[in-house]
Amino acid sequence: MFKIGALSLGFLVPALSGYIAYALADRPGIAPGFVAGAVAVFMGAGFIGGIVGGLIAGYVAHAIGKLNVARWLRGLMPVVIIPLVASLVASGILFVFLGAYIASITAGLNNFLAGLTGASAIALGVILGLMMCFDLGGPVNKVAYSFAVAGLGAASVANQAPWQIMAAVMAAGMVPPLAMALASTVLNKKLFSLAEQENGKAAWLLGASFISEGAIPFAAADPLRVIPASMLGGAVTGAISMAAGVGSKAPHGGIFVFFAIDNFLMFVVAIAAGTVVTAFAIIGLKRYAVRKPVDTVEQVPVAA
Repeated sequence: MFKIGALSLGFLVPALSGYIAYALADRPGIAPGFVAGAVAVFMGAGFIGGIVGGLIAGYVAHAIGKLNVARWLRGLMPVVIIPLVASLVASGILFVFLGAYIASITAGLNNFLAGLTGASAIALGVILGLMMCFDLGGPVNKVAYSFAVAGLGAASVANQAPWQIMAAVMAAGMVPPLAMALASTVLNKKLFSLAEQENGKAAWLLGASFISEGAIPFAAADPLRVIPASMLGGAVTGAISMAAGVGSKAPHGGIFVFFAIDNFLMFVVAIAAGTVVTAFAIIGLKRYAVRKPVDTVEQVPVAA
């Protein structure tokens, strides 16, 4: 079961890269994107490298697809020429130029986060909570998550810090969707549209499952309020989780992997605290941080 899970999570970066390229170049971009993502993993560039590789592969495939070629060659373009050339270009750029630099940035960030363990455990929890809620499944979120997952292999009874980091990351990532669900379906429905209220109902299960993307509809509609409120609650949850020594031996699953979580009661308390903080913060921001209407100046006709 562990190997199945490890192999499955190994697809994350190539899949991310492949579908970024697909969004830019349609189906001819999928293969170059997956190849670039695999190269990013091989070079240790992680999610950041996968994102960069996917963008390069997608733009190269899109540019090649725009070329005006002979009619007899057009049938080969989407199935052979575009995937082959775009794969070589994107992967070559990562191998020769960008991969090592991105890997060093990723390693430096991981070393910085790892250096905050021990006496600075609470500060580490705050930072991880902020990162998990900054972009709700985006690159910053994935850096924090990949940092936590990468450490699980070195965890043991004598070294429980990786388990504690994983728990803090998972708990903080659950806060935004749960808080949006609480705010939009329980505390103050009138501040949210009908579509957001419906999304809030689904966000209960998404948040409980540790799917931060459940808050994306709310963030897309109101990012300047939702993102800061989510980060505030995520920081609270991360700090409480690290301070209480909560540990998670599972890399995903939310409350459904309760059997793999040490000190499950404090895990729930940390999530509940962050959820309440974020829910009240978003309600306060929606009530009082309102855009002022722009004064309109009466137009006076000018005589010719």
